[in-house]
Amino acid sequence: MTIMPNSVEARDMAYQMHPMVNLRKYEKSGGLVIESGDGIYVTDNTGKRYIEGLAGLWSVALGFGEKRLAEVAKAQMEKLPYYHSFSYKTHGPSIDLAEMLVKIAPVPMSKVHFTSSGSEANDLACKMVWYRSNALGKKDKKKIIGRIKGYHGVTIAAGSITGLPRNHESFDLPLDRMVHTSCPSYVHFGLEGESEADFTKRMLKDLEDLILKEGAETIAAFWGEPVMGAGGVLMPSDGYWAGVQAILKKYDILLVADEVICGFGRTGKMFACETLGIEPDVLVVSKQISSSYMPLSAIIMNDHFYQPIADESDRIGVFGHGFTASGHPVATAVGLENLKIIQERDLVGNAARLEEKFLGGLAELAKHPLAHSSRGIGLLGALEIKPWADANAGDAAAAIAAACQDEGLIIRNIGEAICFCPPLIITAEQIDDMFGAVARALDTVQAAHA
Repeated sequence: MTIMPNSVEARDMAYQMHPMVNLRKYEKSGGLVIESGDGIYVTDNTGKRYIEGLAGLWSVALGFGEKRLAEVAKAQMEKLPYYHSFSYKTHGPSIDLAEMLVKIAPVPMSKVHFTSSGSEANDLACKMVWYRSNALGKKDKKKIIGRIKGYHGVTIAAGSITGLPRNHESFDLPLDRMVHTSCPSYVHFGLEGESEADFTKRMLKDLEDLILKEGAETIAAFWGEPVMGAGGVLMPSDGYWAGVQAILKKYDILLVADEVICGFGRTGKMFACETLGIEPDVLVVSKQISSSYMPLSAIIMNDHFYQPIADESDRIGVFGHGFTASGHPVATAVGLENLKIIQERDLVGNAARLEEKFLGGLAELAKHPLAHSSRGIGLLGALEIKPWADANAGDAAAAIAAACQDEGLIIRNIGEAICFCPPLIITAEQIDDMFGAVARALDTVQAAHA
């Protein structure tokens, strides 16, 4: 692409620092400028239209251009554009959304605290875990168990719970209170000849051995995504979550379920905890809570978690934490309307009904010579790529993602996989269109490396 001086691309390269890129490479290549969106599609500044196969960043449940969300945002802007929730103040939209979240939660919950991103929510949940341990007089019970390839955000604490080297290297992370157990992806980490049942037993033994090594009295909480998203759509092995929960109960360790990607219908249930039989103490949500039309996240907690924190705030006089935008009235009004639309249009049911077609389409793609296997649940999936002989790690998946973009499909390559998370409004015909673009991209890359 030729970039003209003073074009939008050139000005972007000159003035904006972007996340999750090679910054030196970006200074030379620039990025794709998206100008508009409609339904499952986005359009760039040359007029080219793309299927957004990752729903932005795993997040735009309603697709792009939902007018009801724009209208609610405008109305709230005109009525009360901003107010905070500090110092014994509150407002209607945050109250209404908190009530809805408690009522639709997959297990009995007590309170909701709002933040603006999944990273912030996981970071604060970690602080609350430590605050709670102090409230209970358990000064040494502060360690957090994350998982290799788990992703919980990029703030200092959330980035430390995350189990991805790219989020640690050169940032002096993880913090020393964070430890990591094995990744429960049988496809990636099963040993030769090992059955899935035996793999699950090994994963659970790894977890219990880690707890015993560190000392159960020092471990406060376990963090886990029901299905690992940013690690590459990694599915837990059969029996894994039931076994994890039994171990955590045995050693009095809290369970924090990170549903930032999985929540609000992605797996064919409102929450993946319902799909996989998980009963968390704390549920962290973001992304699809507002279809990312406004920055919004929430920590939903049970009474067992909340009550010691409330007692400690009474003892010392304050819960000494807050963000300026926590429970922002426009964000919570949009979030409330977004969840109403998900319910009214039965988009959770749409994910469940289309699951067979979606996973079947991935399975067909997995028959391609460049593919290794496929995996997924609901409308969340991945195609594992089989690199050619002289490919560097990740190069094959990156080449296929680039070819998909040429074909009018935006997806994300992670490691040796290309990942899919389309808006929940997608239709059966649009799934065919999406996977048709992938098939052409696979053929193009195969021909280039034959």
